[in-house]
Amino acid sequence: MVNLTYGALTTLSDGTLSFEPLGTDILATLQGTTSAFDPGDIAWVLTSAALIVFMLPGLGYLYSGLARRKNALSMLFLSLVSLGIVSFQWFFIGYSLVFSESGGSFFGDGRNVGFRNVLERPVPESNGKLPEIVFATYQLMFACLVPAVLLGAAAERSRILPAMIFIFCWTTLVYDMLAHWIWSSNGWANKWGILDYAGGVPVEIASGMGGLAYSYFIGKRRGYGTERVAFKPSNVGHVVLGTVFLWVGWLGFNGGSCFAASLKAAMAVFVTNLAGSVGGITWLIMDFRLERKWSMVGFCTGAIAGLVAITPAAGFVGAPAGALIGLVSAAVSNLSTRLKVTMRVDDPMDIFAVHALAGVVGVLMTGLFAQSSVAANDGFSEIAGGWMDHNWVQFAKQIVWALVGLSWTFVVTYAIMFVINLIPGCHFRSTEEAEIVGMDEVELGEFVADYAFHHRDLEGLFDPNELSRFNSATQFHLTSMAPRSYLRPGQAHMTHHNGSSNGNGNYPPTMPRGGAAAMDAQYSEQNQGLNEKPRSRSRGRTRSRSRQRASTPSGMDKVEEVNSSDEVELRKLGNTTSSTLEGSSLNTGSSDFSQKL
Repeated sequence: MVNLTYGALTTLSDGTLSFEPLGTDILATLQGTTSAFDPGDIAWVLTSAALIVFMLPGLGYLYSGLARRKNALSMLFLSLVSLGIVSFQWFFIGYSLVFSESGGSFFGDGRNVGFRNVLERPVPESNGKLPEIVFATYQLMFACLVPAVLLGAAAERSRILPAMIFIFCWTTLVYDMLAHWIWSSNGWANKWGILDYAGGVPVEIASGMGGLAYSYFIGKRRGYGTERVAFKPSNVGHVVLGTVFLWVGWLGFNGGSCFAASLKAAMAVFVTNLAGSVGGITWLIMDFRLERKWSMVGFCTGAIAGLVAITPAAGFVGAPAGALIGLVSAAVSNLSTRLKVTMRVDDPMDIFAVHALAGVVGVLMTGLFAQSSVAANDGFSEIAGGWMDHNWVQFAKQIVWALVGLSWTFVVTYAIMFVINLIPGCHFRSTEEAEIVGMDEVELGEFVADYAFHHRDLEGLFDPNELSRFNSATQFHLTSMAPRSYLRPGQAHMTHHNGSSNGNGNYPPTMPRGGAAAMDAQYSEQNQGLNEKPRSRSRGRTRSRSRQRASTPSGMDKVEEVNSSDEVELRKLGNTTSSTLEGSSLNTGSSDFSQKL
């Protein structure tokens, strides 16, 4: 039974404590010791935890806006599903591995498995200012965020099931270990005096380096290095919305990490906003010197780089140092976005440059500009400071800490993926057909908006009447992948220009802008003697387009289009498979072909 009451404890002249029943503090007695918790501190930390939750959809919107629209919802899904998976992991084993009271120097024990005894105990990591349940809730939000950042590397070519298994395993073996080393009072890095205020290594370097390992393991996207996957955001509005959510959440991320409503929290919030602002302006100017245009995406990316770098330093540095950290981190990340070409890795969201390298900048600059006077703004923290306080060895400690984070994360992440990939049905890489169709349809069967269903990159074959017979577009697509023509009644006499009766290649209607509608367009053009089709460009891709207005069941005018770039890719893939099968067996039937395709 918990022994709680409300009041105030005052210290008398003789050193004894006096209880005042009209006070507002929460008084908890545990094992004969009474602790007082300030409701203001509890309210601030819980509010900060709620602000961090906004960062998860923020990441989803950011990544979905940067990805091609046929993969946008999968980015939002992975960001939010991380909240669910890690919340269970943290309850089950995560918190105990990181912050158990009797843990060792390298990892915790099972003392708090299933959140046993996690309630009123004053937590030493918060200088006794918070009950353990509040502290554990706040730290949970950190754990949920990190794998969501990492999985931006999964964009456009990773399956979701193994990614969800990966979230649980990675949080347990990578994040929990790093967090215990630096934030637990028993961790070796904490005891050694390394300074990492809110997660330069456990959050930023771990997510960035983990993303790099993820990208290496699953390989490059189909068409990488060509115009088809050249960087061009599908929705800049989502990028802006995601950045705003992240920025607001970051104020709680750093502001709550001193575990009290204090001057230190106010300074942390201020320098966090300052570093993000300076980082955004820096990136904006660096892009303008090359493009001669102002970039909204560039400002958002630079702001995130500045916010990343200030994370390990926010509670230890003043405003001038915060501005300098934002400037240097944005400049380094901007120049480092080209490294992925040299490193031969497909990092579509630049997670390595913006998170890992900006995190390294922040960790190292903390060793230079940390000040004991700033850290003491909460009234109890004592640090030796960095070079500003003539503590010259601190910079070397920060270097070691950054290297440990980089190496541990990369090696363990790659090992986790290697093992999961061996499990039947849990291979990470999607099929070639799935990349063409898009992760949203193949993995989710849903889209980020209804327009995406009708105007996605696939822009293949879609007949609303035919599709309505199936539970989902995915089911229709998978059950229709056979080398047979798809003709409406009365169109069986149509002959393709190559002499075959297959009016639409080997691929029947699957998705928007086309399908049987495209067949109607072809049929109409043939009857009208139209031999040329106008050319157009959309997002840098050439299409052959024929527009014709027709009444749809919904009463809306539909745009009918044939021969889109992705449809051509699907046909090529089908033709290649067909030739291979014909070479191996002349008697291969259409049913066998469908199964193998």
